[in-house]
Amino acid sequence: MSQSSFIKGTVIITIATLISKILGSIYQIPLQNIAGNKVLGIYALVYPVYMVVLILSVAGIPLAISKLISEAKEANRDNEIAEIFHSASALAILFGIISFSIVMIFLNQISIALGGEFTKPAVMIVSITLLIAPYMAVYRGFFQGFEDMKPTAASQVIEQLVRVGLIIAIALYLVNQGASSEKVAGGVMVGSSIGALLSLVYLRTRFVKFKSRPQGMKLFSLNIFRQWAPKILTLSIPIAVGSLTMALLNMIDSVTIPHGLVFSGIQSDGDIQEQVGIYRRGLSTVQIATVFSSAVILPLIPMITKTIAKNDMKETNTYIERSLKLAHLVSWPAAMGLLVLTLPINKGLFMDFQGSDVLAIINFSSVFTSLTVLTTGILQGINRVKLAAWIIVAGALLKGLFNILFVSQSGIIGAAYSTLLIYVILMFVNVWFIFKTTAYSIWRKETLVFIGASIIMGFVVFSPLLYFVETDWSRLQSLVYIVVMIPIGGIIYAALVIVGKGLKKEELQSLPVIGRYFSKLQQQN
Repeated sequence: MSQSSFIKGTVIITIATLISKILGSIYQIPLQNIAGNKVLGIYALVYPVYMVVLILSVAGIPLAISKLISEAKEANRDNEIAEIFHSASALAILFGIISFSIVMIFLNQISIALGGEFTKPAVMIVSITLLIAPYMAVYRGFFQGFEDMKPTAASQVIEQLVRVGLIIAIALYLVNQGASSEKVAGGVMVGSSIGALLSLVYLRTRFVKFKSRPQGMKLFSLNIFRQWAPKILTLSIPIAVGSLTMALLNMIDSVTIPHGLVFSGIQSDGDIQEQVGIYRRGLSTVQIATVFSSAVILPLIPMITKTIAKNDMKETNTYIERSLKLAHLVSWPAAMGLLVLTLPINKGLFMDFQGSDVLAIINFSSVFTSLTVLTTGILQGINRVKLAAWIIVAGALLKGLFNILFVSQSGIIGAAYSTLLIYVILMFVNVWFIFKTTAYSIWRKETLVFIGASIIMGFVVFSPLLYFVETDWSRLQSLVYIVVMIPIGGIIYAALVIVGKGLKKEELQSLPVIGRYFSKLQQQN
């Protein structure tokens, strides 16, 4: 993949993932507004478990076949592409059936582990998606292997639009019907299955019409499956574990936070649901801040794999540098902005100030979350897949321990401290091993410029709040303040980065949308 293709692919996936992440975060706001903290709390307990099972049921096959197809194309072995695709499809269907069956068989035990019987309807309904999503994901991996990010991008948007639309519509209907929190939480899960199904239909249509599809795509046999299945599994299982980062840690929250709250003295199911719902508010906003790191990983892994295969460490370090530099550029101001705007965000989006301290801590942790997601992807790309997987597993175990200790002592704010601490640890561990593998120095002068500019920007955005009693603000006043201060903060941050020379001239000119203005300015000078 050329650098221009990498940038183009990154921009396409970034835009699509941004839309998907915004939809995937914003819908939780009207869901909470319509159905309340209890429904959001049940959703927050169930959905991460579903995501972990989904990722494991796919077993990293999309990223694996993307990598294998990329390598086959690079070596001009087009005959292998059909074999890889069909073997991966068979594995995905098999894993989908197995994972769905496991969830159904152990439905009672899973519900109890998540805090009680009140989670059972949601677990049961969302598990249907496991029969669809793995096979859908194989098509995404196929197109990514051909360095075509558009089908993946479009399918993500289709899936989220359908899912979010149905979640809101179903929530409105069930709440108006007077349904219980358990039934509402279960009903809204239907959106995931239908969204995945329509996304699969779109991808299959694109696949049939794909002009670069190699000959022999209809040829398949058991012997071919036996040849490729072990190779795919050997590569894909560690990738799956490494891809779990946020989902696995969120699942650990689902399993441990309710029990930690019980140890802290909270006994009723309703109070547990309420507290988890408040905690979920912060995770909703953090998802938007982590969008860039998630988007960069898809084109990054096959591209770094190529440079590693060629033993071109200079080119590898160039790609790593660009990815991390852009991640720092975006993640630090996003985290600082979320932190200083915590109170108006809480009031404006969730209608009250409950859990603002929890929200503030989680908002700040978003920068470390973003960098953890990206550096995990980089470890996968530089062929440290197993290492990345073990780091995530160790981090999950540590997160569970932190949750039990902190939540039982401090309540739900303990979960926020646990989240911040674990992502700081994971980020630095990832950075250390990247440095040991590539000799690439992660922390550079421009990173300090981004951090310093973010702090100054945050102070400017926060300073007006020193002269107001924002706890008296209406929801509209809070939203107006957010809308006004975000562009002001953005302008201040951009000016400070340019003055501090955080970006080179050619980097400014290559930025999406605004880059052409810097090019014109340079030509005029």
